[in-house]
Amino acid sequence: MAMYRVFPGPDNESHIEPLTLEDHAYLEAFNNITEAGIHHYPELRKMDFHPLNERRLIIHLAGEVEIGLSDGTKQVFRPGDVRLMEDVRGPGHTHEDLSFGSAFVMMLKD
Repeated sequence: MAMYRVFPGPDNESHIEPLTLEDHAYLEAFNNITEAGIHHYPELRKMDFHPLNERRLIIHLAGEVEIGLSDGTKQVFRPGDVRLMEDVRGPGHTHEDLSFGSAFVMMLKD
């Protein structure tokens, strides 16, 4: 299991960084969840660069997903991995399902 944050940097490009609870104590409680649920993806999805409409916390339950960032980085997420998606401006990220999957998704308000 690993935790990552995807975010827009000052250069307006999307970037990724590993997260630890020790360095990001705010991750221990979320008081700003507007919607949450388990999403099952029965088809393989492939999306070009796009920013999100809202911040999301995603916990991968099954399958593999590759996220591409505008800074050229790519990251594969597997079951148990957590990603805090904060790229709500700029070019965003690409998304490619490498296998069928499911995830627990929480929409976060600012």
